[in-house]
This record gives sequence, structure tokens and C-alpha cells, in this order.
Amino acid sequence: MPILRLKEIIDMDSKERSKKLSELRAELSRLRTMISAGGAVENPARIRQLRRAIARIITIENQQKNQPEKTEKQSAKSKHAKTEKTAEKPAQAKEKKKE
Repeated sequence: MPILRLKEIIDMDSKERSKKLSELRAELSRLRTMISAGGAVENPARIRQLRRAIARIITIENQQKNQPEKTEKQSAKSKHAKTEKTAEKPAQAKEKKKE
């Protein structure tokens, strides 16, 4: 069972995500310290869950930061692709059909 579901992370605002991220990192650090000190951890699978939750939060944060840039780049790419197709000579198009 994941600690945080993806939908919950997406619904959070940036401040909530950073707060949750610091909480999860602190808990992970505490568990790792317990292990390195030779103590037994009650739930060893919790470490994996924490690592994955941290990665999810960081990924969503980066996606939302880069989202406006991506849409601009995609529109520029699509315009460029259209001009390449129309600039193709008819003889080249026939050769491609033969292959």
C-alpha cells in the first residue's frame, strides 16, 4: 500500500508537497539510522515505500514546473514537422512509395 497516492500528490499545492517531502525524508533518515546502529526495524518494507513516495513527489514537482515549457516546444516541433513534409519534392515521395 503506497504512503501517498499519485492523485493525492497532484492535488497538493507546492508548499504542501515540500512539507510532506521533508517529513518523508526525515522518517527515511530515522529508519536508516536505526538500521545502521544495528537496531531492528519494525517494517523493513517501509523504507522502500518512503523512497518511492519521495521520488513520486519530486517527479510531480518537476513535471509541473516544466509543463508550460513543454507545450511551447511541442508546438514549435509540430510546425517544423509540417514544413518538412510540404518541402519534400514529388520525385522523392514517389521513391519512398516504391520502397
